[in-house]
Amino acid sequence: MSVATTDAIRAQFPALARVQGGQPVAHFDGPGGTQVPRAVVEAMSDYLLQHNANTHWRFPTSQETDQALLDARCSVADFLHAEPSEIAFGANMTTLTFHLGRALGRWWGQGDEVVVTELDHHANVDPWRALEQERGITVRAAALQVESGELDWASLERAIGPRTRLLAIGAASNALGTISDVARAAALARAVGARVFVDAVHYAPHALVDVRQLGCDFLACSAYKFYGPHEGVLYGRHELLEALDLPRLRPAPDHAPERVETGTQNHEGIVGTAAAIDFLASLAAIAGVSRRSRLERAFVELHARGQALVERLWSGLGSIPGVTLYGPPPTRPRTPTVAFTVAGHTSDEVACALAASGVFVSNGDFYATTVLERLGLAAEGVVRAGCACYTTAEEVDRLLAGVEALTAPRRSTASVSAGATGSTSGGRD
Repeated sequence: MSVATTDAIRAQFPALARVQGGQPVAHFDGPGGTQVPRAVVEAMSDYLLQHNANTHWRFPTSQETDQALLDARCSVADFLHAEPSEIAFGANMTTLTFHLGRALGRWWGQGDEVVVTELDHHANVDPWRALEQERGITVRAAALQVESGELDWASLERAIGPRTRLLAIGAASNALGTISDVARAAALARAVGARVFVDAVHYAPHALVDVRQLGCDFLACSAYKFYGPHEGVLYGRHELLEALDLPRLRPAPDHAPERVETGTQNHEGIVGTAAAIDFLASLAAIAGVSRRSRLERAFVELHARGQALVERLWSGLGSIPGVTLYGPPPTRPRTPTVAFTVAGHTSDEVACALAASGVFVSNGDFYATTVLERLGLAAEGVVRAGCACYTTAEEVDRLLAGVEALTAPRRSTASVSAGATGSTSGGRD
């Protein structure tokens, strides 16, 4: 059983041929949106050029569209270990979560509580905060441990109680890379009869989701974070999707999962989402086994490669005077996404300097505003570098060299303080 080499994977991404500043571009911006393999674009193009139609009519292209959408639900179901009838599509995770929130909110009122965490992207905070205004519920937030960049479990246990109706938790922090034990958190929620919603947007590209194992009722992710187009996915347990009081048009389908989807969908985006999953499954060359089994094998190998890259990145950044790292070290559960600052430089300055040499990193707060506020970095933000399936060790070294070049002019004029030695924010293993 073999998994495609990094070189073989890279050959499938036309964007990697781009040159900036005389150098091939190294894309470390994957946490905000990965590059797309040729097969995904070809699948979307084929749909638009050969099968484009609206659904549920009696002519061939409409019937082909119906089949393409069903096939896509099957692909995503394999990706999440769910059933096709439990998979709905939408514009993005944020839109789907607001839509779900309004439906769930119709069951709640004064005295009901939703628990979120300070680690979360605000797409998994503000839809529930909106219900405070609309329905009079209370939202409680479990704390972030600033020193470790991990969830404060004692705080979560205190937040969940008999009035909790929903736990909304991120599986991985898009800002720090922290992976939280969702199954453990879900068990706490189930013990008080609460539902569980999981934001898996940053988690899904790096760890194969299993909604049964996680013990969640709902889960959302976005295809553009795992090599697909800009398309959102919502999983919901079938009986709950059937029961939700969803905003919908009266003539629209009233059965799961289509009752979740308002209006005509982005058919080409849905087809591209399926193609992205098939791309990931294709990385494991195992004949005669299921798509899910091939995904499992591919993700095991991709995780091992990502772990080696994040260890190289973390160690390298940690050795550069003036660099501060945030979040858990590679010995703790995390994705290959690293947040850091460089003393004497804003995150904008760091990102611009790296981009000039063809190293693309993102910077800011990434809509994980509470995380940055807790770190005391809300004004300037952090630099974020994420490794993807196409990232190489040589690209990591280029990023490190670029950061080191930024700090070199300062070394002869100032000694490095204890707070700028490349340690984590207050803690290192």
